[in-house]
Amino acid sequence: MTGLVVCVAVLAAASAYGVLQRRRSGRVRVRRRDDGKRLGAAELGVELGERATLVQFSSAFCAPCRATRRVLGEVAGLVPGVTHVEIDAEDHLDLVRRLDILKTPTVLVLDADGRVVRRATGQPRKADVIAALGEAV
Repeated sequence: MTGLVVCVAVLAAASAYGVLQRRRSGRVRVRRRDDGKRLGAAELGVELGERATLVQFSSAFCAPCRATRRVLGEVAGLVPGVTHVEIDAEDHLDLVRRLDILKTPTVLVLDADGRVVRRATGQPRKADVIAALGEAV
């Protein structure tokens, strides 16, 4: 009987954790640890956008990265002055470590000066990205 109770408790805890992770995935938010972090054109390999830059960290084996690339490309096409940059996390480990990138896709929203103002881990929704751009300008 004790084994059954332990099994049910473990399943309940794992389910609760899964629901919480799913709700947080893709949400564009502010992190206090990102205060003061900047990226420039030299680190990105392209010029920053006039209004904002969407920086996507991806990896070759990441399926949600393809969908995120499509969403961010659409947003960059819709909003004038916004640039989308995709960075291969495996090729830029120094940036990954410096910016605390723990999983792919991770999207950083940079203002016109290159400061990190928002972050999304997981596949973000188009509406959330557009709203974050409104706050970045």
